[in-house]
Amino acid sequence: MFTSLLVGNTAAYGPADWEKDIKIAKAAGIDAFALNIAAQTDYNDAQLANAYSAAESIGFKLFLSFDYAAQGPFSTSTVITLLQRHAKSPAQFKVNGASFVSTFEGLDNSDDWRTIRASVPIYFLPDWTSKGPEVFRKSKLDVVDGAFSWDAWPQGVSNKTDTSDKLWQAALGNKAYMMPVSPWFYANRPDKNWLWRGDGMWHERWQQVLEVRPDFVEIITWNDYGESHYIGPLTNASGIPEGSHQYVDNMPHDHWLDVLPYYIAAYKSGTAPAVHTDKAQVWYRLSPAAAGSSGGTVGNAPWEPLVNANDVVQDEVFFTTLVKEPSTVSLQIGSNAADTFQVASAGLFHSSVPFKGRTGKVTLTVSRNGEAVIPAVTGAAIVGSPPDGFTNYNAWDDDQDSDRSSNNGTGPVPTVQSLLETWCAMSYLPWNG
Repeated sequence: MFTSLLVGNTAAYGPADWEKDIKIAKAAGIDAFALNIAAQTDYNDAQLANAYSAAESIGFKLFLSFDYAAQGPFSTSTVITLLQRHAKSPAQFKVNGASFVSTFEGLDNSDDWRTIRASVPIYFLPDWTSKGPEVFRKSKLDVVDGAFSWDAWPQGVSNKTDTSDKLWQAALGNKAYMMPVSPWFYANRPDKNWLWRGDGMWHERWQQVLEVRPDFVEIITWNDYGESHYIGPLTNASGIPEGSHQYVDNMPHDHWLDVLPYYIAAYKSGTAPAVHTDKAQVWYRLSPAAAGSSGGTVGNAPWEPLVNANDVVQDEVFFTTLVKEPSTVSLQIGSNAADTFQVASAGLFHSSVPFKGRTGKVTLTVSRNGEAVIPAVTGAAIVGSPPDGFTNYNAWDDDQDSDRSSNNGTGPVPTVQSLLETWCAMSYLPWNG
């Protein structure tokens, strides 16, 4: 179970920052960071050294993911040098003694990997998604040990399905498949201004993971703030790309980590784990999509048929609960009447509630026999129109009344203790100790 981390967003990181992120990820059940590096980033060596040092001290794993799209291709010698440098680290994630390695694109340099493989033992799962699984099957299977698909979001006015995942599995035959899971996608920058539907996808994709049963799963991403699919804490203000602050600042996502241990345990064991402690999370946008200007944002990427962004997204509050017994779940927007759900059995429950013109703070409660069983989850207010006139299509995912501490005013920091409590509540631990 991996999540991609953009080293390009860590220029200001020191060893303590790496240790903090690694502890949070490990407590959530993540096994390794896929360290995405670009060819011309001058602080790659320093930050990789910091990352591997921190991971070694904590007992966490890492692997390199070479980004051939961001700043052009890597030289073969550079790839070999980096892989050899970190191969002996106890933090290097390996399969059968070979260093696990991936890419973001780079299909035009695919033949380089024959030379690379001859120089250092690797277990190679590239993302060469742009050409599709059939082209991959016909021409590249002999170069790889498997493949990673970046096809994590749906096109247009639809939900993501597992069709593309099954096509990749079929193309790969007996080779490994790494399935992508992502909660969101929205960018509004001069170089990138589109969205794909997120909405309830964080829950839906995990159900598809259980159906597809891939060899590996990679979450996109830990810290790609510019594309709004970060699941790590918003404490690295300097890592937010220029032009992205207007839709990223004060829009935390790290409550998506709250139920992640449950999904990971279900994936690894093949069965839904028992729940012994009640838990709840909620996420949504902060205003109706059509209430403000889109700022030029469209639905779908430029190479796909364009649709109205407001038709793609759903004006709803999405929520997930873990309950140890049958319960009543209520979601209230402002002072309006609450929507109430009877959860008939223990386990995971997911649903959503439409805005329907309602505004105000969001409150999610879980009760049994008329008594609250956990503190209410309190969310930021939904407003009738965005204060600056522009719709922010990013998600808000937090609990304003939680005891997590804020850092630099950019968002809460999830505690390792709170994540461990989720694991222990399922009588399951993500690692020994």
